Amino acid sequence: MAMIQIGPHKLPARAVLAPMAGISDLPFRRLCREFGAGLTVSEMLISDTSLWDRRKSHLRLAHDDNGPRAVQIAGADPLMMADAAMRCADMGADIIDINMGCPAKKVCKRAAGSALLREPDLVKDILSTVVAAVDVPVTLKIRTGWSQDQRNGIDIAKLAQDCGISSLAVHGRTRECRFLGSAEYDTIAAIKQAIDIPVFANGDICSAQQAKQVLDYTGADGVMIGRGAQGKPWLFREINTYLATGELAKQVTTTEIKTVLLSHISALHHFYGEQNGLRIARKHCAWYLQELDPNTGFRGLFNRLESASAQQDAVHRYFEQHEQNLQEAAA
Repeated sequence: MAMIQIGPHKLPARAVLAPMAGISDLPFRRLCREFGAGLTVSEMLISDTSLWDRRKSHLRLAHDDNGPRAVQIAGADPLMMADAAMRCADMGADIIDINMGCPAKKVCKRAAGSALLREPDLVKDILSTVVAAVDVPVTLKIRTGWSQDQRNGIDIAKLAQDCGISSLAVHGRTRECRFLGSAEYDTIAAIKQAIDIPVFANGDICSAQQAKQVLDYTGADGVMIGRGAQGKPWLFREINTYLATGELAKQVTTTEIKTVLLSHISALHHFYGEQNGLRIARKHCAWYLQELDPNTGFRGLFNRLESASAQQDAVHRYFEQHEQNLQEAAA
């Protein structure tokens, strides 16, 4: 299949990383790129640029030199969104992504995120204003609608294409569903049939086989991976291998999990500073070990550690013990 193109940018793979607040920071984006993600998108930034002096916003704006660099913005005022997009482009963003898919109450109560799906006229104003304001491609992430009774994803998709949006990511749930139940892909398939720009299917894709099934079912150009990549950045390698060869990639070893986890923890300590890095490393460690440590015994210990070196040492000891347990079980 032809490479996915967003404006002038040709993506090297059909699986991309979803923007996730508190998760898709620079260390995680770099890691997913190393494992073959075709594109990574930064955590969501609010469109009020007067608040960007906060440390949190500075960290979300951080990027490396591997392009294309995509930054996601959210808001409900067309002019503020355009200003935010211009600021991001001036700071090196190659792609501006607009969030109209976040179901969080704190976002929707500001009439932003997926709340905008109820107001197509405002959607049109935002999209057309932002597209006109920047010279870089503008992409959009939506849900299938606000609720089961207001599933207007097809209309929003057509509107987005008419406004000059370069690609569309669709999460297979309504805002009302939040993350409950199962994602549905019929609406995504209908959206793909209705528009010509690249479409990424998103929601409940946690394996290479699922990625292939969703691509086949929806006809989407690519898949956007969110929660499925948490603690499993090698999922992108697995998807790429399966799509290219029809064969499953070699299963990740505990040695590789250990190496990746230690590298990720170290990057978090360096990026956030030790105090905040310790806190953020806890959730990532839990995701990496959710299958190896189902009883959460180690995770409870890990969450009480208060230094970077202690976290690193604990991971080393955990995997040494894990290997010893495997050898004893095989004896």
